Amino acid sequence: MAGIFKSYDVRGMVPQELTTGDAYRIGKAAAGYLQARTLVVGRDARLHSPAMAEALKAGINAAGCNCLDIGMNPTPMSYYATGVLGKQVQGAVQVTASHNPSQYNGFKFTRGGALPMSYESGISDIEALYKEDKPDLAKTRGRSTARNLRAGYIKHCRQFAELKRPLKVAIDTGNGVTGDILPALLKGLPLKVVPLFFKPDGRFPNHEANPLKAENLVALQKAVIEKKCDIGVAFDGDGDRIAFVDEAGVAVPGDIAGALMVQVMLRKNTGGKVFYDVRATRALVEAIEAAGGVALETRVGHSHIKAGLRREQAVMAAELSGHFYFRDFFYSDSGETAFFLVLSLLSHGAATVSELVKPLQRYYHTGEINFEVHDAAKTLAAVEERYAGAARKISKVDGVSIDCGSWWFNLRMSNTEPVVRLNLESLASREEMETRKAEIARLILGT
Repeated sequence: MAGIFKSYDVRGMVPQELTTGDAYRIGKAAAGYLQARTLVVGRDARLHSPAMAEALKAGINAAGCNCLDIGMNPTPMSYYATGVLGKQVQGAVQVTASHNPSQYNGFKFTRGGALPMSYESGISDIEALYKEDKPDLAKTRGRSTARNLRAGYIKHCRQFAELKRPLKVAIDTGNGVTGDILPALLKGLPLKVVPLFFKPDGRFPNHEANPLKAENLVALQKAVIEKKCDIGVAFDGDGDRIAFVDEAGVAVPGDIAGALMVQVMLRKNTGGKVFYDVRATRALVEAIEAAGGVALETRVGHSHIKAGLRREQAVMAAELSGHFYFRDFFYSDSGETAFFLVLSLLSHGAATVSELVKPLQRYYHTGEINFEVHDAAKTLAAVEERYAGAARKISKVDGVSIDCGSWWFNLRMSNTEPVVRLNLESLASREEMETRKAEIARLILGT
């Protein structure tokens, strides 16, 4: 795995790493690998996305495959399309570089029925066909037709909007695609919206469309405070990730936001299974169990999570990165569904967001810390050896997770670089968290 072909998608700088010629060849390769009669094609708001989409469709058509062009829409619309259209389509390709800066673009792939693809489950095969680049041998070229799925998509997402009282909400779409669909999605709901950067603009002139970076939440936090909003919400560039801030402008971590959603989902799905990724606070696990659910640990990464959801028929999954996955959204991630679940919880009572969040933030979490190392596998082995004797439990679901009673940590390798990622939490005190973090950091840097 190298170059533009990544663990979960294709991505590169335009035109230095990724061109319309590449898009054409990727279209041929995707159609060939999926043995598709018809593929869905969508795109984000980047300046080069229309040209990339046209080249992609031309490649798909050259392979004798038809295209349903759903136009500029959030990535979850592609998942929705493959879910509702069933056997009419064999997959989807979304032209997007997600939350990356404006000079990037790429492609996200989905099989029919919203089944995920990763490098290990299809993207490597597309890469091989892309490199082989056979001549266009299809006897009959495919055709491309436009298809507007917005009305059905909006209806599907709004089923999760159970709002009992009016709310004032600041929403920052970062000039990404979500701003284009939100007015129709929110029409008629008891929401007073303070819109920020709703107009799609692939230059992202106001800030990067990446709500995980603190600097990209500043405008939203300011708006929430100045306009006295109940909550603030930020979407990423292609609308599959979401972040929240409370009424005081304080950011809500992704795992804590997941704990809020769980309270809504498990009311209707008593005893349901919920996945949490290996980095999540133990408060999320406890929230799942307190709501009558079954908490299941999962590897990081959308393909692993979606596969687990289907296997276990789980109701949802929460990922620290702001991806939230739902059984009732074709086992896929949906920023809009997550949005409506949190707003529904907030509107059903008198508590503020900070009051809902406070009891969930009872532990002391480091967040994710990256360390550059010479040999990631050796580092993981050394850390495991050091703490195995004191461990109550060791898990190898993703990297190594070690539970030491009053504190725990997960250490895992990057898929693409010589980096290990540490997440650590103390259930006892901030002092213990800092002490253990420093202790493990010395061990990592010394290997």
